[in-house]
Amino acid sequence: MKYKNLFIDLDDTLWDTYHNNKECLKELYADYKMDRHYASFEAFFAIYMPHNEELWAKYRNGEIDRQTLIIDRFRYVFRPLGIEDPKEILRINNDFLHRTTLQKRLVPGAIELLEYLRPNYRMFILSNGFREVQSLKLQNSGLAPYFDRLILSEDANIQKPHKGIFDYALVNTNSRRNESLMIGDSWDADIVGAYQSRIDQIWFNPKDCPPKGFIPTFTVKKLDEIKNIL
Repeated sequence: MKYKNLFIDLDDTLWDTYHNNKECLKELYADYKMDRHYASFEAFFAIYMPHNEELWAKYRNGEIDRQTLIIDRFRYVFRPLGIEDPKEILRINNDFLHRTTLQKRLVPGAIELLEYLRPNYRMFILSNGFREVQSLKLQNSGLAPYFDRLILSEDANIQKPHKGIFDYALVNTNSRRNESLMIGDSWDADIVGAYQSRIDQIWFNPKDCPPKGFIPTFTVKKLDEIKNIL
């Protein structure tokens, strides 16, 4: 068996971030009476989502810090309602993050895959997500028992895709590079990062997007296809 150590992304690889966060945003939309400005929740979401994704990309690339990300993503959509004080925006952000920790929807096949992998591999979560929510998401969704450790970019002080976080993960789990494998959905963060760090990759690619610049070690559209690889 070539691989002994599996580094697995959490958001949208195992934990269904898109749908879980969307449910929480619907609650915020109603509770903060955002229909005062937006024609519908979908109109709000169509503005929030691309702006949030742009900020996360900047965060991964080191262009902005965590505080800028969490303030700007909500200030941008709450400003038309007359809410832009940083303290109030932080309170809204904390409310949102707390709600996300209570969500339990997983990517189809996640638990079945982890049950299959657990007897034969050491498994670690490797995530750019925030410390105060990732561990709670793992626990509340039932994912925590499958993992030996949660490794966050905040621990390494550097985000995926930068090589430093992958080196940090290897050192802090006593893992050899050639015996390790990264599994993730994000081409830019997970797959490019692992490739540049000389770690093999499984790209979870449900939308069947084309690779850019190189061919990953493996590609799957469904999580259960990983059983044919490992």
